[in-house]
Order: sequence, then C-alpha cells, then structure tokens
Amino acid sequence: MISFTPELLHNFNSTTTREWLETNGIGGFACSTVIGLNARRYHALLTAAMRPPSGRVVLLSKMEETVVIGGVRYELSTNQYSGAVHPQGYSYLEGFRLDPFPIFTFVVDGVRIEKSMFMVHGQNTTVIQYRFSAEETRPIQLELRPLVAFRDYHALMHENEALNRSVRLYHEKLASVQPYPDHPVLYFAHDANDLKTQGYWYKNFEYALERERGLDFVEDLFNPLTFRFDMAGCDTATVIASTEILDVRSAGRLRDQESKRRSEVAARAPSEDELVRTLTAAADQYIVSRGDRKTIIAGYPWFTDWGRDTMIALPGLTLATGRFDIARSILREFAKHVDRGMLPNRFPDAGETPEYNTIDATLWYFEAVRALLQYTADYAFVRDHLYAVMADIIEWHKRGTRYGIKMDTDGLIESSDPAVQLTWMDAKIGDWVVTPRNGKAVEIQALWFNALSTMEDVAAKIGLAADAQKYAALTALTRRSFNDLFWNERAGCLYDCLSAGRSDPAMRPNQILAVSLTHCMLDKARAKAVVDAVERELFTPYGLRSLSPADSRYRGRYEGDSFARDSSYHQGPVWPWLLGPFIDAYFKVNGPRKAQDRLRACLEALSGHLTEAGLGHISEIFDGDPPHHPRGCFAQAWSVAEVLRAAVEYGAGRKATTVRVESAAHAG
Repeated sequence: MISFTPELLHNFNSTTTREWLETNGIGGFACSTVIGLNARRYHALLTAAMRPPSGRVVLLSKMEETVVIGGVRYELSTNQYSGAVHPQGYSYLEGFRLDPFPIFTFVVDGVRIEKSMFMVHGQNTTVIQYRFSAEETRPIQLELRPLVAFRDYHALMHENEALNRSVRLYHEKLASVQPYPDHPVLYFAHDANDLKTQGYWYKNFEYALERERGLDFVEDLFNPLTFRFDMAGCDTATVIASTEILDVRSAGRLRDQESKRRSEVAARAPSEDELVRTLTAAADQYIVSRGDRKTIIAGYPWFTDWGRDTMIALPGLTLATGRFDIARSILREFAKHVDRGMLPNRFPDAGETPEYNTIDATLWYFEAVRALLQYTADYAFVRDHLYAVMADIIEWHKRGTRYGIKMDTDGLIESSDPAVQLTWMDAKIGDWVVTPRNGKAVEIQALWFNALSTMEDVAAKIGLAADAQKYAALTALTRRSFNDLFWNERAGCLYDCLSAGRSDPAMRPNQILAVSLTHCMLDKARAKAVVDAVERELFTPYGLRSLSPADSRYRGRYEGDSFARDSSYHQGPVWPWLLGPFIDAYFKVNGPRKAQDRLRACLEALSGHLTEAGLGHISEIFDGDPPHHPRGCFAQAWSVAEVLRAAVEYGAGRKATTVRVESAAHAG
C-alpha cells in the first residue's frame, strides 16, 4: 500500500506530479493526480477502449464535487485555470492511499468522507463511491456534476454547438448521455435522491503537464446533469459510469470481485519483497486482451501495444510472475500478425493496418520464446504453434524483407533505408531521423545471433537435426564476423553501428545486449571490457544513459516542446528497462555476489521512485543528469518488466512494508 499524509497533500507542487492509474484489462484506463486535479489531457475517470485494446476515447473527465453541511457549501474538487487554482478542495484532504484502489480521505467541518474508485476488469466501467463516517444531526447533501469530454484521448475538447445536450432517463437510477453520434453511449447508474438535467460548459481548464510538453493545454468540458444525494440516514453514495447498462446495486459485488481478482494477482508475486509485490501488481495492468488472446500495453497514458515493447516486457510481466499461459497467448497472438518475416512494431489507435517499421521487434520475439523455454521447457508448444513461423522469419531475413533488412554475406543483419528509424532508438522529427543507425547496428547482431542459437536449440530438441545443423553454421559465421568487425580495440568495447564503411564509436548502451543475452558471441575478456565501459560511462541507479555525457551530442535533461524532447530522446536520457540487460551482463562477468550488490542499490533507488511519479510503477525514462527526474510515460511496461525480472531472477530479498510518505521533503 502506498499512502500520503496531509503534509504532502497540501503541498500543491508536490501532488501534481504523483499520478495514480486504474486499468480494465482491455486497454481502457483512468488516471489523475493524488488530489484529483487533472494535469494532463490523459487524466480522466473513464477512458474507454472501444476497439480493445485501442480506439480510446475520454468519456468522463472528472467529477465536480460539493458537500453541503448544515447549509454551508464546501467544494472538494481542485482545478487549475490561468493564474488560479479553484476550487482548492485538496486543502480538505487528510489522506490518499492505494489500497488497492485510489482512496481519497477528506475531512470537512468534522465530517469524514472517503472517496474510492476502481475500474472493472473486462469492461469500460468505473465505479465511484463516497462513504461518510460521522454521527451527524446536521443535514448533509452531496452534489456531483460529471464533466464529460467525448473525444480521442490524444485530443482536447472545446465548447461547440454540435454537442447534443440531452440526457436520457431510463428510470430513477439510470441515465445516459451521447453528446456526439459517432461516440458511445455513456450510462450513469446511481443511487442519488435527485437528478437535474440542465447542462453547462465548464471552460478553460489548464493542464500544466501538457503546457510543459509544449502542447495545447486548455480544454472545455460539458456538465450534462447533476446528482444530489441526501446523506441523512445513508452512509454511501455511488455512481457507476460505463458503456454498459448496469444496476447501481451491483457496485458492492463489483468491488468484491475486483478486490478478489487483484488479491489473486498479488498472491502470485514470486517473493515477499515489497518491490517485487508492488511491481507484480503493476505488471497486471499492462496485460490486456486483443481479440481472444493477450497483448501488452507499452505504457500509460499514451501508448498502445507495440511489438518491440511487448517482446522485451513479456519475460518480466508474465514469466517471472508465473503467468505462463498468458505468455503463450501473447506469442501466439503476435505470430498471427507476422508478415514478410516481420513482427508489427505498432497497432495504430484507429485500427488501421499494423506498422512494420522495426528491425528488432522480430528478433526480440525469439528471445521471448527462449525465455518461455527457460521457465517452462515447453518445447511441444513451440513446435506445434511457433516453430514454423520462426523458421519462416529466419528465411525472410536471409533473403531480404522490408526496408532493405537482409542478412549480408558475412552473416550479419543490415538495413539499407536511411529514411526509416528501425531500431529502438527510433525518434524521428519530420524527415529527420534523430539517431541514424542504418546499416549494421550492434544490438541487432546480438539479437540475430541469439535468434539463430535459439533455433538451433529448438530444432535439436524437437528432432530436426538438419535444421539444427543449418542454424549452427549460421551462428558460427555470425560470431566470426561480429568479432572481426565490431570490436573497437582503441576504446576496449564495441562499435555502436557499421554503416557505409564507417564504424560508429558512440558510447551507447546497445552493446550491453552483446553480453547480456543468453547466447553471447564475445569471449570473457571482451565481455568484461564491454560491461566495464558501459558501467563507467552510462550507468545510473535508475538505468543506463542512452549516450555518454562525454559525447558532444549528450543532452542531460529531457524537457521542452516536442521538438526539444524528441531530439534528445536517445541522446542522454536514462532508460530503466536497460537495468535488466545490464544486471544480466554484470552477473556473467562479475559473478552473483557483485551483481546482487549492484542490483540492491538500484532497487533502493527505484523503491523511492514508486511514490514520486506513477504510483507503484516505473517511468519510461529519467534525466541523464542528476538528480535524474522521471520523464516520459509515468508507467512503462518494459521498465516495470525488466526491473521485476532482474529482482526475481537475482534475488531482492527485502521484507514487505507499507510505503508511507510523510512530507514533501521526505518524499523527495
């Protein structure tokens, strides 16, 4: 459980960077800050996935909340406008906790009000409940004014005449709105005593985090109706916002059902370590349905399921947590989408044809399969469902596929389209590929060798001796060429990329994969030299920098408008997901004791981070310069996955406790 006390909650600047997340297992989500202030366009109480896991639309942005005690009105909401924060309901907050849902505790004129909310797994449904605990003779009423947006989750809404203001009343406990015909119906099941349908526009909300990102940050929201609850003789008030027709009386059952489901997830944690348990719970939020199978959301609040991220995250999210059937489901689902020997890089939000602009997602697929076999030894599953697809992928890479991706005569994989960003360092601004790594990138060769070695192993295990021999010949050629061409004798490490006869000596973290992957092409001396170089120039307790600070292109802070951020994305920021490969490599060359010591130091730093951005999650990136502020998505799948996997596989061994933040200063 993560909790905050009034000392932090009443410090406005400290609260607006701390964000909670609820998800529904089909791509929908809810998120906001610990004081209920929406600071992003993505903050909302119900963002529904209409084509799971994509087609996301913000339906219910927030609730404006007023409690009336003895005739005196108190506003519980907090909003930011130009030059003002109004109202300032956060001043009544006495506590916030994740237990396991977001729970806000207000104390107003002696009355204690506990607001909780959760999403229902498998539905675009958010249940919001208010519980009053006070023996009161004074009359108490609660007024709730839902503010709706009905827009794509990347967009903003502004006052317009096209909006349909009407509210449909089915019976006294069910109402619905559909402001635009091309959006879903939003149903409100409730137990209010009274409902008013006169609608108003609430204008000029400001989203500070969007302004920091150099994006449009002002929005108007529509209030179609108002719920009024008379709390005399009643201690709870409930609203269920959903794309389905539900009975408000089901709220208790849904809460119990969801609590049980989450308890079962937590019970699967592979150790009692507090960070492992927290990240196991977080891991569940990235696993979602795509059709009748599973996939992985790359990050919240703005990513969908990406091939590369899914394959990198799969071992940590599913195998380290013992969810082997989900791993199998994901691998089978992505196998359906392989085209011309390539895994899709991205499934677009709007449901168009998948994009295949990646050279490494497909090769990470082999590593995910290898990891499945490491955990389960289920060669029969691979033989029956995956081997033919994997063999076809190898053949496509040998003869050539999109973007000039092809095995050269030296056994190494190259790409020949300089206009497309194909590796994970994929930032592009207009026609400018920010980190051009066209040609032969170091981690692609490591992944290719690992893929060939995995195929050799599988073929041998399932009785395909001729195939095993074929792959063995390719691995020998690849190993020889890699060592001849990629070793940088002067620097004592590997080149980052070979292109047009030029060897790029940039000190980047990609070379760590040439050591970390199970099947390694380097001898022990070279492997240790690579790890030492990466540790010396790129290591931080939060992950590896994407470029050495000694490089003139290094950018130590990830901030500014979209151009500034995109141009620095892989030019210095720290990437937590790389901690997994780094610890793997460190273990290989330094042994278990030193690797565990190094890992523990990282886990201590990351334990503090779990309370400072996406609560219970690990951010996408951090600044390269100290104090390494978290940046990017506040909840990133491969960050969570690789830290969790490393903690499980190398042993964290700390006791579980409640994470409690006493003050802003204590919270960092």
